[in-house]
Amino acid sequence: MTRILPRPVPTRAITHLLEAGTHPLLARIYAARGIENREELDYSLKALIPPQQLKGVQDAAQILADAIEAGARMLIVADYDCDGATACAVGIRALRAFGAEVGYLVPNRFEYGYGLTPAIVELAAKMEPDLLITVDNGIASVEGVAAAREHGIATVITDHHLPGDTLPEADVIVNPNQPGCLFPSKALAGVGVMFYTMLALRAELRDRGLFQGRAEPNLAELLDLVALGTVADVVKLDHNNRILVSQGLQRMRADRMQPGIRALFAAAGRDATRATTFDMGFALGPRLNAAGRLADMSLGIECLITDDMGRALNIAQELDRLNRERRSIEAEMQEGAMLELDGIDPGSRATLTLFQPEWHQGVIGILAGRIKEKFHRPTVAFARGDEGQLKGSGRSIPGLHLRDALDLVTKQAPDLVLKFGGHAMAAGLTIRESDLARFESLFEAVVQSLIDPADLTRSLETDGALEDSLYNLETARLLEREIWGQGFAAPIFDDTFRVENQRILKDKHLKLQLRKGNTRIDAIQFNCTTSAGPQIHAAFRLAVNEYNGAANIQLMLEHFEAA
Repeated sequence: MTRILPRPVPTRAITHLLEAGTHPLLARIYAARGIENREELDYSLKALIPPQQLKGVQDAAQILADAIEAGARMLIVADYDCDGATACAVGIRALRAFGAEVGYLVPNRFEYGYGLTPAIVELAAKMEPDLLITVDNGIASVEGVAAAREHGIATVITDHHLPGDTLPEADVIVNPNQPGCLFPSKALAGVGVMFYTMLALRAELRDRGLFQGRAEPNLAELLDLVALGTVADVVKLDHNNRILVSQGLQRMRADRMQPGIRALFAAAGRDATRATTFDMGFALGPRLNAAGRLADMSLGIECLITDDMGRALNIAQELDRLNRERRSIEAEMQEGAMLELDGIDPGSRATLTLFQPEWHQGVIGILAGRIKEKFHRPTVAFARGDEGQLKGSGRSIPGLHLRDALDLVTKQAPDLVLKFGGHAMAAGLTIRESDLARFESLFEAVVQSLIDPADLTRSLETDGALEDSLYNLETARLLEREIWGQGFAAPIFDDTFRVENQRILKDKHLKLQLRKGNTRIDAIQFNCTTSAGPQIHAAFRLAVNEYNGAANIQLMLEHFEAA
């Protein structure tokens, strides 16, 4: 069952936006997302929160500037997802432009796990760096930072994840979520934190006179990388993040991209001149993530830091191949999961816990997300690790903070979960294979105690009906040019339509012709084979469908039911 709930639209906010000259449809959509004035829609760089407000960033700039002046060897320790890869690329490109000697290391997730661990420090030490810089990790690396100190290696932590009870004793930490940081935006992605650190470093180097007699590096050239990492990491698109994403999109649309970004658009078959946040989240991001899931994220980082277009295209093609392989593995795993769930009525339970011995560690997070979407239940999928352990990846629903739920599991059974981490909507954990049934039982009990039963019914917020006159390409183009994403959802409308025709495409997608008044409209719902009746109430996104050089509007159905 899915409840369709219209978003409330504050009258005062919509009035202010209309008086400021905002398009009436956008005024209604923006007001429903908490926008009260045009200043919140100013996406110019001058509207960015100044770097000085980010705790630790000035100290980091001084340490990095000293290292550059001393000719010190720097090593960036990256994470293995898109945010980590783009953050690493921002650091490599900016630091080299500043004259630094810098390399990078990205741990294989299956051998070393996550973060700056002592094992990673041992690996890094063989490269004889003077300074380690983490990107998109490190805030929880207490033991790793201590190991680096024993080797005489300084550490600069740049991260955005929530800290634990104890902070690592790094030379400096830059993280908007660390205690005492008053930076107004807590939603910066790892790549955003690194970009801010490079802005502060450039200002420090400018004050030291490094750029006298030569051109100052233009860090705006890195905003395509910042935009991609921000969207792909699904952080909240608050005003500050929307500025970063908007600026990156402008560079993409103007064909002023890094070669690797241009190559990823080509590999995905997407038109960069019409780039959208959807392209970054569902086309470019997954191709980069595929390297970290199935192979080595060094491949993705090399794509983003090379200036050789031919090499970038070759790497992007390999990333595309890995992504196709990832999709194939995922489809096979999903089929197995559905067979396991066949006949189960999730209405009687609050969680789903899944494991099959042949599942791939790199894809269980995506699988958990797919199952969660289908059944609207917090889901944990496990794959085999080493030494009798299971590696789990969980995805949650609104109403349940997954990391908090796992924390409560560990408090009730301290020997059950060997390690865990994450945030509200996604988390990872490790247990013994022999404890799977015990974990499933306790996880179910804990979630039952935490969640409101009403949250187990899927709710779909919409922006109400779309006026008949707005079912056109102009409206669709207007909407696709805007910045949408996590915390600033793309508009979904709902209305009643007459069904004039329907058929199943490729045995899995429902294609319809609908009528609204005098207008006939194409519509599609992916991964749906349910037949529609003569009249439906549908929730939908307005999109552009281009085929054989012709462009038409198409409704992308999110849900429908008999009207």
